[in-house]
Amino acid sequence: MKICFLMYPWEQVKPDTDSTLRMVHEAVLRGHTVAITSPASLTIRDSVASAFCNVFVKNSRVSEKFPTFYRNAEFRRSRLPLAGFDAIIVRLNPPLDTIILNFLDSVQDDVFIMNDINGMRIANNKLYTAAFTGPAAKYMPATHVSKNRDYLEKVLQESTGNRMILKPLNGFGGKGVIVVEKSARQSFRSLLDFYVGSGSSSNYVILQEFVEGAENGDVRILMLNGEPIGAMRRIPDENDVRSNVHAGGRVVKHTLTREDRELCRAIAPKLVRDGLYLTGLDVINGKLIEVNVMAPGGIVRINKLNRVRLQRPIMDFVENVVEAKALVERQKNAFRQAIDDANTH
Repeated sequence: MKICFLMYPWEQVKPDTDSTLRMVHEAVLRGHTVAITSPASLTIRDSVASAFCNVFVKNSRVSEKFPTFYRNAEFRRSRLPLAGFDAIIVRLNPPLDTIILNFLDSVQDDVFIMNDINGMRIANNKLYTAAFTGPAAKYMPATHVSKNRDYLEKVLQESTGNRMILKPLNGFGGKGVIVVEKSARQSFRSLLDFYVGSGSSSNYVILQEFVEGAENGDVRILMLNGEPIGAMRRIPDENDVRSNVHAGGRVVKHTLTREDRELCRAIAPKLVRDGLYLTGLDVINGKLIEVNVMAPGGIVRINKLNRVRLQRPIMDFVENVVEAKALVERQKNAFRQAIDDANTH
């Protein structure tokens, strides 16, 4: 199988904690032809979408130690047509530059892309969870998205709770997430001036119900094709409301509860329907706070806490999808041949 990882620059990989490296390693370990590229390397020539790729040189032995594998990786540089790959695995840090997806538009019918480019278009910011309907809606905290200052001030004033969460719509990694006390609403306008900005460069913000229990951290659940495959609890620093590891949080083992599994079942159909096969759910006290679709992390830490290798079922899934597509193509070719044979006899 030929796999391309469209990812952040290889030089930015932190081998001890990087989830993408685990997936790359598993693909190389299985003997697949593996290439890596980054958005800056995408190109179109003669109407063919290509990328300048680093292709792993297949050695006789692949180190089981990830830092060693990363350090000793050998590449051959080549410009390759994207349509020639069986699978393209997108692992990009948010926020999403939608121009990148335009390069993939022309090959989406020929190549399995994970996650689906149209799914990423609609789910690459926090607005995705705010629009959940049906049975899944009860798992969403009350969420208001706007850049209208008067409206947001009114929302805070009319809130039944004493606290709300304010964060930028396109934020990631816990950046810009703050708790707003209702008693301090006199300074709320100044906060909105900073977060929203002004003119054509103004930004949407999220004002969200404060979910009780946030001080105890959140649960990151990794979903694969609509099924939870692993989880961990992230506990914030005692002086911070954010649970993100990059914001100073720590992780502990978490066993999925019945409520966790019910939440996963409620939202899974939409995730799969939107082609969001590999996602990271952030859950606080039974409420879905965010769906991470770009490069959901946590593989390394969940692996260590549970003595598993989540990259294996992920790569199994990619292989199964590619094989299913190939089977359909072989059947179609056989049917076409049968029709041709009927026409010549």
